[in-house]
Amino acid sequence: MTDPTAPGAPGTAPSPEPDEETLALAHSLFEAARNGETDTLRCYLNAGAPATLTNAAGDSLLMLAAYHGHAETVQLILYHGGDANGANDRGQTPLAGAVFKGYTDVARVLLDAGADPDAGTPSARAAAEMFARKDIQALLA
Repeated sequence: MTDPTAPGAPGTAPSPEPDEETLALAHSLFEAARNGETDTLRCYLNAGAPATLTNAAGDSLLMLAAYHGHAETVQLILYHGGDANGANDRGQTPLAGAVFKGYTDVARVLLDAGADPDAGTPSARAAAEMFARKDIQALLA
């Protein structure tokens, strides 16, 4: 017997594969987050692009912006609904990424948005201790 809820089962709509144009747009949004292109992202997010978009590794726009030290871009993505505690496929959070890289300003923005310093693997708190980020350890206290 066939599972009636399985993809491709009779009566179910097939999952559409993204077309080349959609993939190109997603790629450009990830690059904008990675490069701190806040104005570019603002246009797309204002037009309805999802702030929670993730790539194949589970890295969100927020994760990429945080990991690359773009506090203003992080703030924009959070404003549009980015998840301050959203972990990637390896269990890493945006806050832990910012702590690992030593971006105090990004860590402050994420903490102000409710990021949990104990979420993820390793957590931001563990990363701050591991890499002796004294300035960030004070923020996490």
